[in-house]
Amino acid sequence: MSVQAHQQPASVSAIFFALALGGFAIGTAEFAAMSLVPMIARDLGISAPEAGHAIVTYAAGVCVGAPTIALFSAKVSRRTMLIGMMLLYMIGNGLSALAPNYWTLLLCRFITGLPHGAYFGIAGVVASSLVPPHRRSQAVGRVVLGLTIATIGGVPMANLIGQAVGWRWAFVLIAMLSLCTAVLVATFAPRDPPRHDASIMAELDALRRPQVWLTLGIGAVGFGSVFCVYTYLASIMLEVTHTSPTAVPVMLAVFGAGLTLGTLVCAWLADRRMMPTIGGVLLVEAASMAGFPSATHDIWSLGAIVFSIGCGGGLATVVQSRLLEVATGAEGFAAALNQSAFNIANAVGPYLGGLAIAAGLGWTSVGWVGLALALGGFAIWLVSVAEDARTRRVTQGQ
Repeated sequence: MSVQAHQQPASVSAIFFALALGGFAIGTAEFAAMSLVPMIARDLGISAPEAGHAIVTYAAGVCVGAPTIALFSAKVSRRTMLIGMMLLYMIGNGLSALAPNYWTLLLCRFITGLPHGAYFGIAGVVASSLVPPHRRSQAVGRVVLGLTIATIGGVPMANLIGQAVGWRWAFVLIAMLSLCTAVLVATFAPRDPPRHDASIMAELDALRRPQVWLTLGIGAVGFGSVFCVYTYLASIMLEVTHTSPTAVPVMLAVFGAGLTLGTLVCAWLADRRMMPTIGGVLLVEAASMAGFPSATHDIWSLGAIVFSIGCGGGLATVVQSRLLEVATGAEGFAAALNQSAFNIANAVGPYLGGLAIAAGLGWTSVGWVGLALALGGFAIWLVSVAEDARTRRVTQGQ
């Protein structure tokens, strides 16, 4: 899909707003669910780690839905897909609000996760088509910005709603945001024809490229550190820092502020030096994780380290742009796989953190687990840099 020459900048801005609102709805759902874990656990009579499984099943839905939907919808208009994905997201969150028990909630969260990756994958491709190639990372960043702003406004708002009237109403709010996004996309997004020349085999060709797998690995492992800490942040504040529950939304907003700043800065840097940006972000994240355990006993030091961890979340935009660069011809599928990779991180991070807590290592042990994951992502980045160098040598020798 491309913007027609007669479209005015205001129209392009409206498209970006619609795409970002979808990111806001998804970001609110994904991150708010983590902050609602203690409330869900109390309401359904389960432990916090069990309630955290709702995060894992959502991530599993993303991992299954992103590549599957991207492959089998290759010939479908991207505008139609964006509308359909947000309507499905509305249904999933509405069902989550009505879930009567633990197992039903897990199923509903799995259904909700199915359109997540396909939406971000397609929205990223559409956004990058609206700008010149040298601004592609910033275009993707504008879509992801909706998600990051959700961590500042949407997630704390959902948390406050959960504390005031119950966690179910937080999912009702998200369902309404999803419906609004579908309406706006239908109103402003350009109509693009079905892509009859697309094929499943052409999309799968991306899987033959080593750099695609290495880039996905950076996201799946490196970003797991963020989710490892963020999932248990509310519980850590209550059990270790001993803050009032009313301080939790404030800290979530601090994380969101870091995430927003990190997304803007990393997108700008990536359009100039992409690979150094990725490596630098992973090292910053590792340093933040190393400082997390000792920072949890004071609300001010915790706020500083949580802001720093949030800044490292800018990795998501850069990895998405890197995939669009190394998966030429199969950008939609690769972008969808990126969402699968980050939701593998969403599943693995909380799972490993939960294992550490359950093993009696304490709530703050999630920081050390996060450090290991960040360094793991950096190790994969080193392999990717070496592969780039090898490919250049081979190309120059021909």
